[in-house]
Amino acid sequence: MAKWFKGNIHTHTTESDGDETPEKVVRWFRRHGYDFLVLSDHNHVTLLNYGAGKRRFKRPLMIPGEEVSARIKGGAIPIHINGIGISRVIEPIDGGEIVPTIQANVDAIIQAGGIASLNHPNYQWSFDHTHISQVTGASLLEVFNGHPATNIYGAPGKSNTEEIWDGVLSSGRHIYGVATDDSHNYHDFTPSMSNPGRGWVMVRSDDLNQDAILNGLETGQFYASTGVELSDLVISAESLDLTIKPVWDNVYTTTFIGKSGKILSSQVGLEASYQPQGNEGYVRAQVTDSGHKKAWTQPVFLNADSG
Repeated sequence: MAKWFKGNIHTHTTESDGDETPEKVVRWFRRHGYDFLVLSDHNHVTLLNYGAGKRRFKRPLMIPGEEVSARIKGGAIPIHINGIGISRVIEPIDGGEIVPTIQANVDAIIQAGGIASLNHPNYQWSFDHTHISQVTGASLLEVFNGHPATNIYGAPGKSNTEEIWDGVLSSGRHIYGVATDDSHNYHDFTPSMSNPGRGWVMVRSDDLNQDAILNGLETGQFYASTGVELSDLVISAESLDLTIKPVWDNVYTTTFIGKSGKILSSQVGLEASYQPQGNEGYVRAQVTDSGHKKAWTQPVFLNADSG
């Protein structure tokens, strides 16, 4: 029977620019109930057999990863892409321009046996949906990133990351939205630090192993969260139905969203449902609680116009 498994796919250690060792970083995530974890140090594959030795831990499942980090235009534009489940280190490729650089590094990740997640597009305002929609092969896009410098809420004349996601989906590209910590700081917990525990994914799978988790991520069998937990989720072309696990006396609002970010329905309560009419292009759900925590379901595409 399928279960929900909690994981973080964007994590840094002292092997790049984090401030804690891989062993202690993994210990933090184990103590906080994570089922799987990707250590994604910059241009480095941090391998850690946390299940070996005298103390064997079944969780978190360690999935190899790397934040492939390129800079183009003389270093002015950073292009960061996570390779998840890769078999070897990937040297970043400078393709000269934004789209060729993203495409070349996505291709390299796939060739190394991994799946590609496009990281924090608004970091230094690097790229947006107009670029991503020209790229093929990427499976994931960060809709939420917990690093305080990633500009996830946009700015005047700049799309926020959900708008970027809708722009890509509306162009016909199938890409799934993830929430990540992008954690770097494990000692001082303040809003100005990049701390763990801010964003994660919940993958639905029969088993907790690398192949099953990667398949769940690649096929959209998961939702992303910054604190809202779903107890049930059913997504099909006929109906989107979800049930929220309540926390305290929080009030929950579920917004169903279609092509070009159009709001299709907004419902208050612990249960929400939407029956597509077939002309929405795609439908996805965003759940927001009264404490501003969120969850995002993956889109279901409804017709040929949506890709």
